[in-house]
Amino acid sequence: MKMQQLHKFSVKVASLAIATASLLVSLPSFAIESKATPTVKKVAASPTGNIVQVAVSNGSFKTLVAAVKAAGLVETLSGKGPFTVFAPTDEAFAKLPKGTVETLLKPENKAALVKLLTYHVVSGKVNSKDIKAGSVLVPTVAGSSIKVTKTTKDVVIDNSKVVVADVKTSNGVIHVIDTVLLPPDLF
Repeated sequence: MKMQQLHKFSVKVASLAIATASLLVSLPSFAIESKATPTVKKVAASPTGNIVQVAVSNGSFKTLVAAVKAAGLVETLSGKGPFTVFAPTDEAFAKLPKGTVETLLKPENKAALVKLLTYHVVSGKVNSKDIKAGSVLVPTVAGSSIKVTKTTKDVVIDNSKVVVADVKTSNGVIHVIDTVLLPPDLF
C-alpha cells in the first residue's frame, strides 16, 4: 500500500513538473520597456537555450555575439555555468566612440576584448530578486568588480541601466543593459 501511494505521489510531481516546464517554454519572460533601447525584442525564457543561443536568437545582440565569437568565448558561455551576463544591446555598443568596436574585434586586440566581455559576466546565477537595495561591489569573471546599485525603480550596473531583467537560459541568466561596461584597466 505504501509503495502504491509513493508511486501516485511521484506521478503527480512529474506531471506538475512537465506542466510547469511547458508553461515556462510557452510564455514570454517579462520585459521592461525602455525608451533608451527601443529595438530590444521581448526575450522569451528558453530553458533549453544557453546564453549564446538566446542572444543569437533575439537579434538585438549582433555586436555582442560577434565580439563573443572573435574573443573565442562561445564555448565557455555555452558551457555548464551557471553565469550571469549583463548583455549590452547593439545600441549600447553604438554609443562607444567611433571605431572602438572595430578596433576591439581585430585579432591583435583579443586580450582586451576578452577582458571587456568577461567584465560583463559574473559566476553563478543572480536574478533581480536576489539583489538587495543599495550598492555592492560584485567580482566579475574578468577579475575586477562592478558596482551593482538597486533602487526602488532601477538596477544599475556601474553606469548602465538594466532594461530587461531575468532572461532565463539553460546555463544562467541574462540582464539586458543599455551601456557597455568598461573595465577600469581595459587599456
